Amino acid sequence: MGGLKVIFKKELSDHFTSYRFLIIFSLIWMVSLLITYMVGTSIRDELSGVTKPKYVFLLLFMSSGGFFSFIQFVAFFGPLIGVILGFDLINREKNEGTLSRVLAQPIYRDAVINGKFLAGVVTISIMMTSIVLVISGLGLKVVGVVPGIDEILRIVIYLVISIVYISFWLGIAILFSILFRSVTTSALASLAAWIFFTFFVPLGAGIAAKSFVPPGEADKTEIILKQLSIQRSVSLISPVSLYSEASSTIIDPTKKTTRAYVLMGPFEKLSIERFSGPLPISQSLLIVIPYIISIVAITTICFAVSYTVFLRQEIRSL
Repeated sequence: MGGLKVIFKKELSDHFTSYRFLIIFSLIWMVSLLITYMVGTSIRDELSGVTKPKYVFLLLFMSSGGFFSFIQFVAFFGPLIGVILGFDLINREKNEGTLSRVLAQPIYRDAVINGKFLAGVVTISIMMTSIVLVISGLGLKVVGVVPGIDEILRIVIYLVISIVYISFWLGIAILFSILFRSVTTSALASLAAWIFFTFFVPLGAGIAAKSFVPPGEADKTEIILKQLSIQRSVSLISPVSLYSEASSTIIDPTKKTTRAYVLMGPFEKLSIERFSGPLPISQSLLIVIPYIISIVAITTICFAVSYTVFLRQEIRSL
């Protein structure tokens, strides 16, 4: 336990004093504030002179600020935080010879990998919490609306999902840092994984949907629905899709399903007014709990693989 505490404090200090962390943190802060200000100004102008509706505060996170919303920004660029924090955590110390000297002390290997990962998760948590708090404070000033308990709980759940999501990418970066001795190779491998899951998986999902269900003349609606179903199923392979659907559903109380299109029967159409109001947070949580469990599971598996490989790897000083 003592070794874990030493490694944790040392890594946490390194993260907060490194220039690359300060640069990426400042960049994300500025972009987040810009998005919030643009969205807040738009909401204030549109709702000036009228009674502000319920859940208007959540629009700060899910409305587009001219180009994308804060949720979309974290979904696409949040992984870079984890990659930057973890791509050289192990191989850099191997190349410098400091890792073998650390392990020569009364510090176990599991304390090293656990301390590094825990320090990264705490760094991500502090970063995301501070950004969400600043966004909320700016939103209070610009929009002039105090969030309710339900809105605060939704923001807290969204914050937890975001921390776990970015921690997954931290685990991916640490895994490549263990597998490759070259820092450049591990960085490129981490970026390649981000590009693959962010861009190529959605593109491949669309191609797969059209391949399995080719367009035809008869019953075009059914064909389109089948293609959308296949496309959605394939896209859920990507952690980016899992996070996007979970976060957008938990932040938007009017969203009653993660699906973009819902086919309704005649009785469902007749009774749709019964469900026209916003969902309580408990119901929204029930919808997204499979996605949250999936994100937690892949994060745990990724770190478990990194843990196992690191414990079995031979470490020699150069």
